Amino acid sequence: MKRAFFIILSIALLSSCAPASLYYWGGGDKTTAYEKLAYKSYDTQTPKSLCGLICVYEKMVSAPGGTRQVPPPGICAEYGYLLLQPGTAETFMNNASAMQKSAFKTKDFDALFREKGEAMLKKEIEIYPESAVFIEPLIKKLVR
Repeated sequence: MKRAFFIILSIALLSSCAPASLYYWGGGDKTTAYEKLAYKSYDTQTPKSLCGLICVYEKMVSAPGGTRQVPPPGICAEYGYLLLQPGTAETFMNNASAMQKSAFKTKDFDALFREKGEAMLKKEIEIYPESAVFIEPLIKKLVR
């Protein structure tokens, strides 16, 4: 009887040990879509890699996964910063595929990226208030 109890208890304890991810980082394999595209974009940035990174960020903030159901720390700030960089909207408009462009439902990417960039920086502060020390100066510098 004792032996059966310990076997059942061991099975129950071991079956509940699956790691749960707090945040969704895109993709599903060992290297996430975010990791692949962020590295590629910062290592050897091309217009194609920039368009891909923008789409990965958009997916991560619009449909967050993980147990917390919020974008991972820093993603909203990175995304906002990227959108507010000079030339990002033009690069996206000229190099994104029709499918990538359709995710945004607009043709005025300049206005959309300015608005969304500021909103993403503010969202980072909203979700992670401790980031205000870093993000508020960025907002003052980038949003005019």
